[in-house]
Parts: sequence; C-alpha cells; structure tokens
Amino acid sequence: MAPSLAQILVSEVFGTFLLILLGCGVVAGVVLPASKSKDSGWIVITLGWGLAVFVGVYAAYATGAHLNPAVTVGLAVAGRDLAEGVPASGGAIATYLAAQMLGAFLGATAVWLTYKKQFDQEAEPAAKLGVFSTGPTVRSYGWNLVTEAFATFVLVGWVLFSGKTPSQLGPLAVALVVVAIGLSLGGPTGYAINPARDLGPRIAHAVLPIPGKGGSDWGYSWVPVAGPLLGAVAAGLIVPNLAGLF
Repeated sequence: MAPSLAQILVSEVFGTFLLILLGCGVVAGVVLPASKSKDSGWIVITLGWGLAVFVGVYAAYATGAHLNPAVTVGLAVAGRDLAEGVPASGGAIATYLAAQMLGAFLGATAVWLTYKKQFDQEAEPAAKLGVFSTGPTVRSYGWNLVTEAFATFVLVGWVLFSGKTPSQLGPLAVALVVVAIGLSLGGPTGYAINPARDLGPRIAHAVLPIPGKGGSDWGYSWVPVAGPLLGAVAAGLIVPNLAGLF
C-alpha cells in the first residue's frame, strides 16, 4: 500500500531529524571547545556525515528516505515516482520538501541542546555557525555554486542511475557515496548537497539563543540551496538518458 501524505510527512521529518542530529552533531564535536573530539579533523566529519545518512535512510525507508529536496526534485524531473506508489504530484513534492525542512530545523535544535554547554563557551562565531551550515573556503559565489552543483549531481545521479529510491539502493551504498563526495568534492564549500541540510539549520542558528554566535551569513545562504537544486535538475535531465545506453 502506498504511504499517505501524513505518513510521508512523519517519515521524512524523522529521517531528516536523525540525519541532521548526527551530521551537525559530528561537526559540533570537532569544532566546539570542551568537546572530547575537538580538532579530530575532516575525515571524522565526512565519515560522521556518511553514517548519519545511513541512520536517516534506515529510519525513513518506508517513504523512500529522500531526506533531501535535491533527491526529491531530481526524481520528479526524471519522471520517477517519489517512492513506491507515490507519483511526483505537486502535493507529494510539497510534503517531502516541508518535512525535510522541518526535520532539519528540529535536528539542528537538538544538536544545540546536546552541546549546550559547549556552545556557551567562548569560540569563534564562524565555528559556531559552521556547526549548523556550510561556507566556502574561498568566497566566489559563482564557483561555489558550480562546486555544489557538481557534488549534488553525483549524489542524485547515483540514485537515478540505479533506478531506485535511496532505501532500495541500500543505506550503506548511499552513505558511502556521501563519504566519497565529502572526501573528493567537499573541500571548497563543505558540501551541503542538500538545501534542507543547510537552510533548516541556518534558520535554527539565527533564532537560537547562542552566546557570541555572530551573524548567520545570509549573503551566502542561497548558494547551498540553488547549487544542489541545479545539480539535481541536471541529473534528472541527463542521467536517465545515459542509463538507457547500458
């Protein structure tokens, strides 16, 4: 039986909540003072995000475990169902996107609660923001957009090339793809590859009472939204045609 819109909402909220709780959580552990994993590095962050995807996909398997507006949009552009028995209707797409944003905001809030005493310590505002959202090492909006688009093209292209939803792909496979993207393509921008992953936590950063947090860098905020969506649309248009060659 196809899931209802209410079931999709609950599933995607819960899966995205776990994704952000564990993903932003590993960043908090690496960058915040008074954390036992402080300064453990980029490899820990990329592995942590991959395992966060693994957990989130398992949690939301019943509705396709998108956890990411880029995956939802890529499937819709490719003319695929969003999950078994769930066509890419306007209502279904809107439900997925709303659930992903809500889950991301709640997950980021839970990270703040988990690391509350570490956030209360003195630290660079950029480090506190970096727990929640991505940012470039070299700020060049056009090139940052290109980086995010290519990285997301790999993720969504992988999903489409397999012709299945993430849960049917297997959570471990998707997790390893995300780790590979982080290691290979994540250096320039921090690899958002997911509009909800960046925007939901960025909103949380803006509204939560975090001492010394500084601004939320709204001037950059459109890049990790537009870049992944561009990559997803490109994957949706290109990859199905490539898959037909094999």
